[in-house]
Order: sequence, then C-alpha cells, then structure tokens
Amino acid sequence: MGRQLALTLAYLAHLLATATSSERQQHRVQQGRCSYTFILPRCEHCHPLKDFQVTNTLQRDSPPEAEPDTSQFKAGMAQKEEAFLAGEEWLQKLENFIQENVRSGMEEMKSTAVHTQTAAMLEMGTNLLSQSAEQTRKLTDVETQVLNQTSRLEIQLLEYSLFTNRLEKHILLQTQEISRLSDKNSLLEQRLLALEARYGKELQGLQSEKQQLQELVERQSRLVSQLQGELVSSTLNSTSLQRQQAALTDTVQQLLAMTNRCNGEAEAFARMHEPRTFRDCAEILRSGVTESGLYGIQASINCPSFPQVFCDMKTRGGGWTVLQHRRNGSVNFHRGWRDYKMGFGEPTGGHWLGNDIIHKLTSSQEYSLHVQLKDREGNEAFSHYDHFYIDGEDNNYSLHAEGFSGTAGRTSSLTHSGTQFSTKDRDNDRCTCKCAQLASGGWWFEACGPSNLNGIYYPSSSSVVRYNGIKWYYWKGPNLMATMTTMMVRPANF
Repeated sequence: MGRQLALTLAYLAHLLATATSSERQQHRVQQGRCSYTFILPRCEHCHPLKDFQVTNTLQRDSPPEAEPDTSQFKAGMAQKEEAFLAGEEWLQKLENFIQENVRSGMEEMKSTAVHTQTAAMLEMGTNLLSQSAEQTRKLTDVETQVLNQTSRLEIQLLEYSLFTNRLEKHILLQTQEISRLSDKNSLLEQRLLALEARYGKELQGLQSEKQQLQELVERQSRLVSQLQGELVSSTLNSTSLQRQQAALTDTVQQLLAMTNRCNGEAEAFARMHEPRTFRDCAEILRSGVTESGLYGIQASINCPSFPQVFCDMKTRGGGWTVLQHRRNGSVNFHRGWRDYKMGFGEPTGGHWLGNDIIHKLTSSQEYSLHVQLKDREGNEAFSHYDHFYIDGEDNNYSLHAEGFSGTAGRTSSLTHSGTQFSTKDRDNDRCTCKCAQLASGGWWFEACGPSNLNGIYYPSSSSVVRYNGIKWYYWKGPNLMATMTTMMVRPANF
C-alpha cells in the first residue's frame, strides 16, 4: 500500500512540474488491469480574453493574442494564479479519486491473491496428499516384497540347514563305513598274507612232488624198456605157452561140466540168502527198522540202486524219505542245473537228493510231501501236500502238488502245479528277469513266487531284510531267517 501511495505522489509531483511547461503532454499510468491517461494544461504565452471566466478547465486551445498590455498582463497573471489554484484543487480531487480507486483495487487484488493463493495451496495440498498416498502405497508394496523375500530366504536357510544336517549325518555314516571297511581291509590283508605264505609252502611242496614225479617217470621209462625186453623173450616162449594152453583147455572143459552140476545148488542158495531191497523209507519202517539214519533204496526193479538216503522215522509216524535238508550254511545251494539234477551235499547234513532221483521215486507210486520249517526264535511250522510228484528232465522237472494243509501260513507258499524248475544257468521261469539269479539257488520259481527253500542261508543274528534268502512267504513274509528246513516224501496211502 505504501508503495502504491509513493507512486501516486511521484506522479502528482510530475504533474506539477510539467504544469508550467510550454508543451502539452500526455501521461499514462498502468494500475493493475486499468490504465489512466492525463492531459495537463499549458499556461505559457496564453492570455485570457476579457470575457474569460475561470473554470476548472485543464487546458486552453485558443491561440494567444498578439500584444497584451500591462493591465491585461496583471489580469492574466491573476487568472493564471486562479487557474493554478483550480488545477491544484483538481489534482487534489484526482489524488483522492486515485487513492480511492487504488485502495479498492488493492483490496480486490488482496482478496483475489488470497483466493488464488488459497486455491493454489489447496491444490498443492491435494497434490501432496495424492503423492503421499502413492508413496505410502509404493512403500507398502516394497515392504510386502521385502517381507516375502525375507520369508523365502528364511525358508531357504532352513532347508539348507536341514540339508546340511542330513549331509553331516550321511558323512558321519560314510566315515564309519570307511573305518569299518578299513578294518575289514586290514583283516583281509592279514589273511592274504597268511594265504600267500601257505600257498608259498604248498608251491614248494608241489615243486618237490614234481621232482619226485619226474624221478618216477624216469624209473617207469626204465621199467618199460625192461618190459620190452621181456616181451621179446616171452614171444620166443609162445610155442610152449600154446602147448600149455591146450592142456588148460581140457582142464576148463572138465571144470565146466562140474559147474553145470553145481549151478542148481548155487541158485537155490542165492535165492535163500538174497538181500531184500526196499522201495522207500516207508517199506524200511514196515520191515521193523525204527531208527532214523542212512539206508539204501531201489524205487523199482527197472531202476538201479539209489545212493543212500536219509530216512526220518520219528516225524508224524516216520517212514519219510528226505529230499532236502538245511540246518546251517555249510553247503552252497547256488548251483547249476547238473548239480541239482544229480544231487549234492551229505544226506546226514545239508543236501539236495537230486531231481532225477526225486522224479523216479515220486513217479513209482503216489506220494505226499511234508515241508518242515523252523525260524530263528525256535518256532516250528509245517506245510503238508496230499499228492506230490515232479516230471522228468524233458519237461524241466515240472512240479505237481495238491491238497495243502498245515500251520505254515493260511495258504500254500509252494508255486502252482506245472511250474518248471530253474537254476542260474537254465532259466525256465515266467519272469523277464532271471529269478534264480535274483533270488539265488534252484527252485520252482514261476514269476519269482512266494517260496524258495534253496536261497542263501543267512545267520539267525542278522536283522537285515534279505530278498535272496530262504523264503516261505505266507508264514513269515519275504525274509524267513530260517534255521532249519526239510522236504520229505512218504507214500500217500501210508
């Protein structure tokens, strides 16, 4: 406001200064949106007319007179003074008018400025609030992302920690296994050294035997030379031998005649003292023998005598011919086709009687099969089959068993009738794999079925599940851990 007043006063002073100038000037004043133009009066060389009346006119446009006189001059001066006074009064009124207009303009400008500033501040506040909300939202999103990332990192850290723990346990187990293998390796090295020493001694013995054999060959060569010499001399004596042979021929004819007379007596004596043959252990039991042990049998007159078999005269009435027996792991049952065909082991211990003998025995008449089992806790069970026999080698010793009963499972663990026998070198099962290789031993596997009494014999102290051991599934599952197994037959009508 003070600045506007100073401008107005400066303008009025300028008007007073130019009021006496000889030229008429125009002045423009710009105040806000309003502009003011002023034309000041010009007084020099102007003489009023005689009938001139002083008014508030600010300018005079009539030309001056040529030669005013002194009185007229004085009168003009008085009029000039009056005009000046009137100009001052007019300027005073103008000043008041300008001040009032300036005041009202200033108030309007202040009001407009306040409204403008208020609107600008509101707009700025709205923008700031919008920006603050946007920034808050962005910060919330960033915070959410940071929390999610932190959670993922924590989960990953926990997984890494669990993996590290498992890895440490695995490394510890591997370390223990390495230590155990190292100890075992040391033991094997000691045994290898002992074997090398023993083999060294045996090699020395073989070398000495070789030398002795060479000496023996030399002596035999000398004897052959002597025999050749004797053969020449014996050829020379052949004539005398022929004469002796003729004499012997006569003597033989005489002996033959005597033999013909004695044949009748010899045959009668042989029939009286001929030893009795038994078809199986049941006939031996019926003959009065009650002790279990080794006996010779002959299935029929068309079959040669079997090797001695073990007869069980105690179990369920006795008379059982034992086909298979195991009570320890001293006999290896993982064998080929020929061994299972001919039989192996000792009848008094672990053995397999032989598929050829089993076929000839069970084909001579109807037999029943009895399977006796015992586990490592001492529990015993059995499976009994009323009818049992196997085919010959031309049909791969196919199994036939019917009429199951017993305590070793709710159903039979023996494979279905018609299943062929398989070994590691002759695969006759119905599986794409080789069951005799996987399950070990020779058996009627079909598709690696629920039984295998010829699997690997594991000690009773072992607690690891073995799928290639002795198995009778419907009694003890896939891992029997048996300490004794026996397969034996007896006539079905016993």
